[in-house]
Parts: sequence; C-alpha cells; structure tokens
Amino acid sequence: MAEHADPEQLDPVPKPPLRQRLPRVAPVVAVGLALVAVVGALVGWLGFRAHQAQQEQALRSLYVQTARQAALNLTTISYTEADADIRRILDSTTGAFRDDFQRRSEPFVAVVKQARSKSEGNVTEAGLESVNGDVAQVLLAVSVRTSLAEAPAGPPRNWRMRISVAKDGAGARISNIQFVS
Repeated sequence: MAEHADPEQLDPVPKPPLRQRLPRVAPVVAVGLALVAVVGALVGWLGFRAHQAQQEQALRSLYVQTARQAALNLTTISYTEADADIRRILDSTTGAFRDDFQRRSEPFVAVVKQARSKSEGNVTEAGLESVNGDVAQVLLAVSVRTSLAEAPAGPPRNWRMRISVAKDGAGARISNIQFVS
C-alpha cells in the first residue's frame, strides 16, 4: 500500500467551480429574505392593530368612567357641602353646558341650603351608546335617594341619563346631559 495517495484518486467526484455552485444558492437566499420581510411586515401590522385596539378600548373606558363620575357628582349633593359639590360639577364640564350650569348654580345652591336637602346617587348601569370623533354618548341608569330637613328620605328615584362626553387633552369632560324616558 502506498503511504501517500494521490489527492485526485481519493476524491473521485470533482467539485464544481464556485461560480456554478452560487446560482443554486442565490434563489434560496432571495426566497428566504422575502419570507422574512413578509413575516416581519405581518407581525408589525398585527402589533400596530393590537396597539390601536388597546387605545380605542382605553378611550371608550375613559368616556364611560367620566360619565359615571359626572352622574354621581350631579346626583350627590348635600346642603352642608353644596358649594364644593357644585365646584366639582363645574370642574368636570365644558362648553355651553358648563356656562349654563354655572349661571344657574347660585340659585340652585341657595335652594339646596334653604331646604337642607341631601341627595345621594348611585349609578346602577352605564354603557357607551356611540362615539363620533372626540365626543361620546353614554347612557346611564341612576338611582337617587333624597332627603329634606322636613321629611325623611323617601324611596329612591330611578333616572336614565344620556351624558355627552368630550375628549379634552388627556382626559374628558361633560358637554351635555339629557334625561331620557
């Protein structure tokens, strides 16, 4: 046996030159890169849609929570805290509704104090009715128990309200209130 074999005899199949091997690899690499780009774009789009859906849900929750708090503020008023109660309502409102409420608030406070009235509201249900741009309509069912100095508290009264909530910077404010039957 020969100690040193000829390298050509050990490798019976000759390797094709690099130029011939490269054309077979190039299409595979191109298809792989295209697949990576498509999958990356799809993941990016799905992530964007998920983020957008989360922001929309947060905005809907903001509208409903703002309307709930406004309904409580409007229905929970005590003659001992009437000025602060009215200030709290004014701080959560905007536009023509705020101007109208502010104009009528002084006589309202006088009547509440004179009658020594206390009312306590409770929101029993609330739901988003519609959203149009930066304004939402929220429907609420409210139960209100009222007592006067001369009379004990009667049975609760149930009201339904439609509250318009307008986006205001990072928060939201009440722009209108309607009682619905």
